[in-house]
Amino acid sequence: MNGEFIYRETETETDQTTEGGRLETCPECESEALVADDVHGEVVCEECGCVVRTQQIDTGPEWSAYTHSESQEKSRVGAPLTRTMHDRGLTTKIDWKNTDAQGQAISERKRTQLRRMRTWQERIRTKDAGERNLQLALAEINRMASALGVPRPVREVASMVYRQALDRDLVQGRSIEGVATSALYAACRKENIPRSLDEVADVSRVERVEIGRTYRYLADKLDLEMRPVDPRRYLPRFCSELDLEESVQQRAAAVLDEAAEAGLLSGKSPTGLAGAAIYIASLDCNVKRTQKEIADVAQVTEVTIRNRYQEQLSLVEGDGA
Repeated sequence: MNGEFIYRETETETDQTTEGGRLETCPECESEALVADDVHGEVVCEECGCVVRTQQIDTGPEWSAYTHSESQEKSRVGAPLTRTMHDRGLTTKIDWKNTDAQGQAISERKRTQLRRMRTWQERIRTKDAGERNLQLALAEINRMASALGVPRPVREVASMVYRQALDRDLVQGRSIEGVATSALYAACRKENIPRSLDEVADVSRVERVEIGRTYRYLADKLDLEMRPVDPRRYLPRFCSELDLEESVQQRAAAVLDEAAEAGLLSGKSPTGLAGAAIYIASLDCNVKRTQKEIADVAQVTEVTIRNRYQEQLSLVEGDGA
């Protein structure tokens, strides 16, 4: 075609489109080399120059934003759907401010009316006992997740686990706080976030024994496939809290690798193994930390650190020999 453009609107355009909305082949040369020209709003064949579509629809906004804050201010959409709220965020909330659109105070009669509307809004958000149960549990999960500092995906997974437990009537006969805490601990395990059972129990309102028992029950009934926790995942956080250098963390990881090859990790507390490896690495790197300091960070006893230290030390000495 020597650079000439042929304008051809096809009647069967919808039959030639893919799921993404782009044409599969050119109607002239049956080539698949189609490109979109966003400036002119056209789809053009690179092989023959045929313009196979004009008047593309621009689905973007009609305004321009050059920073994230500008984009947020001009956005006309609300928050995304989330499982961390019992209604998934599809709700209407009446503002607590007793002012009108101009920011001026409203009359006493209007304030009384808004107060009654807020009260009824809170009442109708939960239509039955199941939703009230879910509302309390998800609020508890969000509170504990904030205290533990875990990312939002973990909260989403924990909320999904609790919803599954509620749908299968696994919450009946158990405390809401216990099942919610167990769901959060299971979510941390599934998302490979290093949080020990003791750390979760510290921010919970139930005892550690109940959390462990409920967690095993949920894992069995919901078929949650949980892999053993890798103690190496605790090293960055423990070393950071102990103010240790990167070389100590790398040495501790090497010690745990040797212990894994020797089969010493099975059946042992991952936090205790990580603490003992850090103790060995700190001695090797001449930045010694006491067993008590490491035990406090790992939330285990000094006896655990000493026992795991003796087991791993034999491997290190064997390699040194």
